Amino acid sequence: MHEVVEIHNIGMKYQSLDGEINALENIDFSVRDGEFLSIVGPSGCGKSTLLSIISGLLPATAGRVLLKGKRITGTSRKIGYMLQKDHLFEWRTIYQNILLGLEIQKNVSKNAKERALELLKTYGLYEFRNAFPNQLSGGMRQRAALIRTLVTDPEILLLDEAFSALDYQTRLAVSEDIYTIIKKENKAAILVTHDIAESISMADRVVVLSKRPGTVKNIYDIQLSCKSRTPLTSREAPEFRHYFQKIWEELDVHV
Repeated sequence: MHEVVEIHNIGMKYQSLDGEINALENIDFSVRDGEFLSIVGPSGCGKSTLLSIISGLLPATAGRVLLKGKRITGTSRKIGYMLQKDHLFEWRTIYQNILLGLEIQKNVSKNAKERALELLKTYGLYEFRNAFPNQLSGGMRQRAALIRTLVTDPEILLLDEAFSALDYQTRLAVSEDIYTIIKKENKAAILVTHDIAESISMADRVVVLSKRPGTVKNIYDIQLSCKSRTPLTSREAPEFRHYFQKIWEELDVHV
């Protein structure tokens, strides 16, 4: 498999009222085609800052990020970003919200509209295309937010605590939905989460960051004996508890 994103020796320092803060130091890993990678670490270790650097929203003070071999120097339409909140506009229908990214890119072609409708059909939201966000459940809203991201055809998806605003039961169901969609679309993805179980259940590999300044403590290749792997079946695998304990010990703090 080829690398979609390569992170080389990323460092990040910034100024505060208390002086210079070293947020990230020598971050180095890559994400392959179709791979789902999770990042966990203590609160304040720079997980979300790292996603902002990968997305091109924030320039690093050291190192470089490559997308398909080309250095990222700013935002790119080839990088999709999902945040904790779905940020659907309440005055626009679901279909109109799905088209928003295409409108920003000035790429609302006939083919793009057909692609949007096809995604809505495939992932169970077609009958709600003319509904407004407040008429949908939290899980359906997150699905709509993902479709809005996918319709622009990004090379990689970045998910920053994308499920943490949901209650526990809904969170499990939505993570199942989002995982299935991302795998079916064969997209590379990076998930930042404070939830160790979530990171293991969804990821092919888990990157564990240290406390600030965030550095890579370890990268776990997740191998689970599931006949058909999903976030829910992953939690039932006998190896799951082993990975959980190892990562918990690596962090040595509540994350």
